[in-house]
Amino acid sequence: MKSAIRFALLALVLVIVAMVSALTAMRFAIHGQEVAVPLLIGLSPVEAERAVTGLGLQVSIERQYYSPQVPEGRIMSQLPLPGTKVRRGWQVRVAQSLGPTRVTIPDVTGQSEHAAELNIRRRGLDVASLAEVQATDIPADQVLAQSPPTNATQVVAPKISLLVTRVAEPQAFVMPTFVGQTLGSVSRILQDAGFKLGNVNVVAPASPPVGDATNPGSPVTPSGPAPSPVQAPPPPAQATPASIIVSQVPAAGQKVFAGAVVNFEVH
Repeated sequence: MKSAIRFALLALVLVIVAMVSALTAMRFAIHGQEVAVPLLIGLSPVEAERAVTGLGLQVSIERQYYSPQVPEGRIMSQLPLPGTKVRRGWQVRVAQSLGPTRVTIPDVTGQSEHAAELNIRRRGLDVASLAEVQATDIPADQVLAQSPPTNATQVVAPKISLLVTRVAEPQAFVMPTFVGQTLGSVSRILQDAGFKLGNVNVVAPASPPVGDATNPGSPVTPSGPAPSPVQAPPPPAQATPASIIVSQVPAAGQKVFAGAVVNFEVH
């Protein structure tokens, strides 16, 4: 019995030792691949590449800024910061100095988007971002504003952001029903909402058929004096503001846009 207990304790100790050894080896394997990021600020891109190559790191130039303090072509900032522990194969992102500002910011407001981009790139600059705004009283595809402004002195990056106009989409509505309302009141509603009154046709109200009083379904037999000669039909009725709307096009519930034409039938 004692030998069995002693064997079990020995096996447990061996398992614990194996687990500790595995954790230690894993820790060394993980931390053994970590390196400290060197200081790259002030170096040229070639010097920075040479400094990180032996550590298994990479350098990526992601930004370029004007700087009166840092000479042109030198690295002015980096991420991760110097001394940070990273794994081999990590990419160090840096910003490169363009030296003091020597560029004149052109005035491209009022130009088309294409012409503005050409003028910007002709001066060695680039378009940083392009924002759009819908305008109804300004032509589309026109530069409305820029940043930095013309002849700016405190320019940070060789890029210009533009605000360009676009065609404003017409406002959408759901057509209500105007059946049963007077033409005059509906005309004012359409005008205030930006719609146009189209064709207005006058239709005669339906009248019940005339028959024998004792037999409504029987045809009417002419009696009395002979009918008078056929006369010319009366002129067509004209719509008035008091006319009642009986149908409309577009129909109620349809999607319409501002400026649409609405046609009616009235009596």
